Amino acid sequence: MASLMGTYSHNMDAKGRLNFPTKLREGLGDVFYVTKALDQPCLTVYSETEWERLSAKIAALPEAKGSQMKRWLFSGAAALQPDKQGRVLIPQELRNFAGLEKDVVVVGANNKAEIWDRSRWDAWNASFDVQKMLDVLNELGF
Repeated sequence: MASLMGTYSHNMDAKGRLNFPTKLREGLGDVFYVTKALDQPCLTVYSETEWERLSAKIAALPEAKGSQMKRWLFSGAAALQPDKQGRVLIPQELRNFAGLEKDVVVVGANNKAEIWDRSRWDAWNASFDVQKMLDVLNELGF
């Protein structure tokens, strides 16, 4: 799978439909999966291959460690299949979790995409820790 990248601003309609960016749809495939993000108040979108890989890793966890993760990740997850206009319907529970109303941002994040409420995305960018990123790049040898 090609790396997913880019930042796309879109509006979500009153029914919770979002015109998913064409470039990201091309990388994700005909059906992709959305769930609550593990580290931010946004949604994470996976291709079918990435979803199956993640699901297998979580299924392999011992029940004592994995049960909470399974509930978190799978309870609100949904398969998305874009309609002829490229729109996907984001389930209400997931919209509530991520605070999605109208103005949203869809970002490519390498092997996944993320869906953010515009104001949360702007706040996250404003608080971005450049030094932390530079430390990670240094660890990678850049």
